Amino acid sequence: MKILVKELTRPHGNQWQVRLDQHVVTFRSESEARAFVSTLQARLQAPHVFPDRQQRATG
Repeated sequence: MKILVKELTRPHGNQWQVRLDQHVVTFRSESEARAFVSTLQARLQAPHVFPDRQQRATG
């Protein structure tokens, strides 16, 4: 997943945009945007346990 953080200049002040491939989330500050990215990256890199095929078939 490609993650991009960029500043947006708006008439009522700047905002920060986090783009996740085709999805966009807007934040009021750079620190909010970077905190979101940090949390997202930690969750993506966390170990994930997938159920055993047999458990899915019987459960």
